[in-house]
Amino acid sequence: MESAVKQDNGFFQGKTAIITGASTGIGLGLSRGLLARGAEVYMSSRTPENIAAAAESLRQYGERVHAQVLDVRDEDAVRKHIRYVGSRGSIDYIFCNAGVGFGQAFTVTKREDWNTVFDVNLFGVVNCIHAVVPIMIKQGFGHIVNTASVCGIVPLPYQTVYAASKYAVVGFGEDLRYEMSFHNIKVTTVCPGAVDTMIFYRSLDYTLHMELPKPAEAISIDQAANEILEGVEAGRNIVPVEDFGRKMYRAIGTNPSEVDDTMWHMANQRHGDPQYRAGEMCGD
Repeated sequence: MESAVKQDNGFFQGKTAIITGASTGIGLGLSRGLLARGAEVYMSSRTPENIAAAAESLRQYGERVHAQVLDVRDEDAVRKHIRYVGSRGSIDYIFCNAGVGFGQAFTVTKREDWNTVFDVNLFGVVNCIHAVVPIMIKQGFGHIVNTASVCGIVPLPYQTVYAASKYAVVGFGEDLRYEMSFHNIKVTTVCPGAVDTMIFYRSLDYTLHMELPKPAEAISIDQAANEILEGVEAGRNIVPVEDFGRKMYRAIGTNPSEVDDTMWHMANQRHGDPQYRAGEMCGD
């Protein structure tokens, strides 16, 4: 059952968080959730009108809301933004959330599709972490939270490009977790299942296009944010979000055949679906 944005026990009160991809979707949900819990939030997105609208929707939180136009693919811009936030005080959290989705048969993908998806989903995360780690090491603490996907823990068929990028994010975060532990820096990787975001309405160039089927089980962005923040507060290294995500994450270790059966069922469904032969699913 979904729940609304809620106050917690004060864990995030007075903390500072950077959130990329914050104008819509999970990033906006995280912004709302953290602000409701008393944090100061530096939101960013590459789309000026979207980040302005998101900030306006949160104006009730006053000076704790900051909005910045930022493309995570731009290493220099990312470094400048994060250094600016660090110059104003400590950075307690960074949520590397900006991303694009892509659902298409491998046989019709192009090399530039791989470049676009990896530039945002993997190297956008790398750019943020390269910039924030020196600051967190100097201050002696911090928590890095990377948004991957259920597609980074089980191989959803007909999403080869997307899955490869998200598996990379999961592997990067898990490896980084050990290194950063010696600096008192935590690393959490978030693996959402179906969440009701713009991923179902956008192409890779972020233009709106014909609506694609949205899974009936898709949860709200506020419910996703609640689950993520609960996992972050608990210090978990992997946080599967939404029932399907949790089910698959558990099955990896306890019932691998269930994962394989589920993926074969999905593959058979998508094999006959024209949207996966020529269509796209993308988001911020």
